[in-house]
Amino acid sequence: MLRGKRVIVTGASSGIGEQMAYHLARMEAHLLLTARTEAKLQKVVERCLELGAASARYISGSMDSPSLPEEVLSEAENTWGGLDMLILNHIGQSSFSYFSGDVGHVRKLMDINFVSYVALATAALPMLKESEGSIVVVSSIAGRIAGPFTAPYSATKFALDGFFSSLRQELIIEKVNVSITLCILGYINTESAMRAVSHVIPDTPAPKEECALEIIRGGALRWREVHYPPRTVSSMLLLRSFAPELLDSIVRGSYRVENVRRT
Repeated sequence: MLRGKRVIVTGASSGIGEQMAYHLARMEAHLLLTARTEAKLQKVVERCLELGAASARYISGSMDSPSLPEEVLSEAENTWGGLDMLILNHIGQSSFSYFSGDVGHVRKLMDINFVSYVALATAALPMLKESEGSIVVVSSIAGRIAGPFTAPYSATKFALDGFFSSLRQELIIEKVNVSITLCILGYINTESAMRAVSHVIPDTPAPKEECALEIIRGGALRWREVHYPPRTVSSMLLLRSFAPELLDSIVRGSYRVENVRRT
């Protein structure tokens, strides 16, 4: 289904984004990858070409730059003449700790994790409307269930849910055939997640390779949501609806609180 399709993947230099790039390359898609670190992006692009990508290129930069979303979408328009799928996956750095009261950090994280998603989707919509394409938003269980130690991060993910769920409704009302897939992810074995929470969360993380493939499948099949790992995420969302206080208690009890650092 994705052979020859034109796909942008943000946050593609490592973790889930890198794995999505490799899966899409095997599917012979055209790829435009973005992330902060140019050296890592170069290696990912080289690997994508080896795996069979129809084409692969990159733009490096931080998503807190107001000009980067337009730059990325202009590159897609000038190179391909359009776009079929936009996968929004990048995140800013945030510690897993008690909220320190740093409002400046919340503002910056909101710019990277939320506002840049809105800017990219807005810039991409004209091309996606023309191709009847897809927007894939990589979010988190922290955007549906507010656990401790993730207040700024969780706020940005709740914002993504609100904005893109509302936008989906508007597109349906206007009979615009652009799908929006929200990906609600649990604990995945990316390097950044393991570094941030492995000392606090004793659970075994799910594999990033399988997670990446599930995200792509959900976007290609135009699913409303992707839950991964499916059993864990779906059961937590169900429990939130029927017994929220019990869920809160279970979540608090699942952490090694004594290992949480104060910033």
